[in-house]
Amino acid sequence: MKARLRLIAILTVLGFLSIILRFFYWQIIKSKEISALASPQRVSKNIETSYRGKILASDGSIIVGQADSWNVFAEPQIIDNPEFVSKLLAQNLVSDKFDSITLKNEIQRIYSLISDKQKMWVPIKNRVNTDIKNEITSENIRGIGFDKDEIRVYPEASSAAHLLGFLGKNDLNENQGYFGLEGYYDNTLSSTQGMQKNQIDIKGLPLLFGDSKKVPSYKGANLLTYIDKGIQLIVDEELKNGIERYGAATGSVIVMNPQTGGIMAMSNLPSFDPRSYWNFSNDLFLNSVISASYEPGSVFKIITMASALDAKLVEPDTKCDICEGAFKIASYEIQTWNNQYYKDSTMTDVIVHSDNVGMVFVAKKMGIEKNYDYLTKFGIGSKTGIDLQGEMTPPLRKLKDWSDVDLVTSSFGQGIAVTPIQMIVAANVIANKGEFVRPKVVKEVLMEGKKYSTDDVGNKRIISEDAANKMTSMMVEAARYGESKWTYKKGYGVAGKTGTAQIPLQGHYDSEKTVASFVGFAPYSNPKFIMLVTLKEPQSSQWASETAAPLWYSIAEKLFLHFGIIPE
Repeated sequence: MKARLRLIAILTVLGFLSIILRFFYWQIIKSKEISALASPQRVSKNIETSYRGKILASDGSIIVGQADSWNVFAEPQIIDNPEFVSKLLAQNLVSDKFDSITLKNEIQRIYSLISDKQKMWVPIKNRVNTDIKNEITSENIRGIGFDKDEIRVYPEASSAAHLLGFLGKNDLNENQGYFGLEGYYDNTLSSTQGMQKNQIDIKGLPLLFGDSKKVPSYKGANLLTYIDKGIQLIVDEELKNGIERYGAATGSVIVMNPQTGGIMAMSNLPSFDPRSYWNFSNDLFLNSVISASYEPGSVFKIITMASALDAKLVEPDTKCDICEGAFKIASYEIQTWNNQYYKDSTMTDVIVHSDNVGMVFVAKKMGIEKNYDYLTKFGIGSKTGIDLQGEMTPPLRKLKDWSDVDLVTSSFGQGIAVTPIQMIVAANVIANKGEFVRPKVVKEVLMEGKKYSTDDVGNKRIISEDAANKMTSMMVEAARYGESKWTYKKGYGVAGKTGTAQIPLQGHYDSEKTVASFVGFAPYSNPKFIMLVTLKEPQSSQWASETAAPLWYSIAEKLFLHFGIIPE
């Protein structure tokens, strides 16, 4: 009897111990896991979404806006009739329902995804607009759902695509800006999700004294730009017409405010449509204005001449004592572009005639070290700092590697490389009375009712105002009486310079392939704009005076009206 009681007591103790151990296992060891499983039943989560910031034109109107979009997904395991559902979805998702081949391919694509019963979840299509989402929802298809996303809206269609960039997806399927403003200001534009968590009762109602937590959502900041939509549309249209008219492979136009550095318009062709960027090859995303280098040719003469004027090595009336014929240096012979020579040419004549030999005279006055010093001052070989993603710079040859041949050829823009943005910024030093101003697209960042300016504290002086004024006067003479004089618009006070550069190919220059450009500003006394036009490999004529210059003036003629510039 005692043995039986002892056995019962032992079993009872063991039973209590096993219960205690079980409680310990579930309450301590497995507590987090159980709590997580029960969380949906006692905690409600509401995700608060917010929008990416807008990109605004200079007048405050929207260039890039934001709207809801939806990612369509399916749960194959609960879809009853995959074949029927595939047809129903395809009819809503295909833009052209009468294109039988496209419709058939879409049905097959969707069926291959939703007929696999081994998968719990599959994506069907991203960034579907709300109208299509509502059409699909009205069909009450079991196993089809939607995740909310955001999509960019472009009221001006594909205008200024390279300036703007686009909103894509990163490796984590998160929204991310690429190229242009979208890439450069991605963090500024990006929004953050918020969340409201509440403890709830069995009916799903918040507990009065339950735990609650709120993380607020934040909208992305808006960008107020210098972009003038009127100018941008003019530039887009005229560049397209110019490329077709002159048979150029590519082309670009930049219009900038000389005093602020604000980019009022920038166009680059060929281009892409940011609304459907996935339909374009990656090489079209690169903005040649900031990412592609070229040898500028004769437009670069204004940089060399302005440097010599600032160094007081020449004056506008200084005479060239080697300009009566071609100039030989080492094994090279420097000739003028048209094989015409002018004995005792003044420095103004050298710019007007675009005389290569005259520029050799200036370069020899400068010398390698002084020339190199001015090149670096003008920003050659350095990034401009423009607020666009993707800027690159061709390196400037190291000082120790310069030869006399490099010195003289660089003076007229061969054997030295720049990007279009570097070229217009360097030329703008002349337009802006000798001061460098950083180019910028965004004027202000608008956040939570506050404005944050992007303007620099001050400009940097590169050459004296006197040298800049003298160079401006020489450019005025070049525009009036130079090789592109037939395109000149009388009375508007244009200061400009053409440039035709042969394209280097495999160690030599191709005489048939050129880059034609024209840089100019107006009115020269108080310029409202500076503009650079560049055309690569024009077929109608290799000369800038017959391609880039007339295109520049066709745009400028409309800009004169836009700015209310009246001829003198």
